[in-house]
Amino acid sequence: MTTAFEKTPGGAILMNGNVVAEKIQTNIASTLSKNPNANLTLATVLIGNDPASKLYVGMKEKRAAAIGIHSKHVELAGDISMQQACEEITKLANDPNIHGILIQLPLPTQVDTHRIIDLLPPEKDVDGLSENNLGKLMRGEPGLVPCTPLGVMRILEHYEISTSGKHAVVIGRSTLVGLPQVLLLGRKGTDATVTLAHSRSGDIGEYTKSADIVVAAAGIAHLIKQEHIKPGAAVIDVGVTRTDAGIRGDVDFDAVQNVAGAITPMPGGTGPMTVACLLENTLYAAKLQNAI
Repeated sequence: MTTAFEKTPGGAILMNGNVVAEKIQTNIASTLSKNPNANLTLATVLIGNDPASKLYVGMKEKRAAAIGIHSKHVELAGDISMQQACEEITKLANDPNIHGILIQLPLPTQVDTHRIIDLLPPEKDVDGLSENNLGKLMRGEPGLVPCTPLGVMRILEHYEISTSGKHAVVIGRSTLVGLPQVLLLGRKGTDATVTLAHSRSGDIGEYTKSADIVVAAAGIAHLIKQEHIKPGAAVIDVGVTRTDAGIRGDVDFDAVQNVAGAITPMPGGTGPMTVACLLENTLYAAKLQNAI
C-alpha cells in the first residue's frame, strides 16, 4: 500500500531530504548504541580557508557527533605542497583508529585531487571517489559509493519511486554526481534505462520530456522548467547555484511542482541526504574493517 506523503501546493509528492536523512541517522545511532565499544571515528581534512568548505565540514562533524560518531579534524595550510599533503593523508590512512576519511573538495590548484584521493584505502574512502571504489561501482561490486548519488537512490526508495524499466535522465557528467548516478540507476537490481545529458547535449528538453525520473546536477540555476517535464515524473534537484537572491537549484521548483509527480525542494532535498549518506558510508566503512 502506498504511503500518504506530504504534497506541494501543485499536487506533487514533496521528497523531503530532511525526513529521509533523519531516518538514516536514527538507524545509524541505533546500531552504534548496540555497539558501545566501536568508537567509530571519521577524519575530515580541510586544505585552505574556504569559508563554504569550513561550514560544510563543521556541519558534517556536528551531525556525526549527534549520532555517536567521533570526529578528527585535520586542517592544512592552503599553500601546502603536494608532498606534504600526501604525507598527511598517508598518516590518516595508516591510523587503525580512523575508520573513514573525508577530504573536503575542492582542493588548492597545486594539490592533485585524484592522486590525493587515491591514497585513501578503499575501505576508508567514505566519499567513494577513489579509483578503486569507482571501479567497483562500474563493475557492480560491493564498495563505498559517492554520497550524493547514493542519497538520490535513498530518496527514491523512501518515496516508493519505482526505477525498474523506467527512463531516467541524469543531467551533468561529473565524477562526483552525474557519472556515478548513471551507474547506480542503470545497474542490475535498479534496472532503469538511463540517458546522460550535459552542456553539449543541445535542447535538454528533448531528453527530459520522455523521462520518468530526472536528476538535475548541472549547476545551472533554474535550467529545468515546467515545459521540460513529463507529467507525473519524479524530479530530483542536485545542482546548487549561489545568486544575489540566494541559493537556486537546477529546477524551477515553483513551476515544475505543478506538473511533476514528485519533486525535491532546494534547499532541503539532496543536501541533507549527502551528509546522511556520508555517515551511512562511515558505518559501512567500519564494518568493512571489522570494527563493528
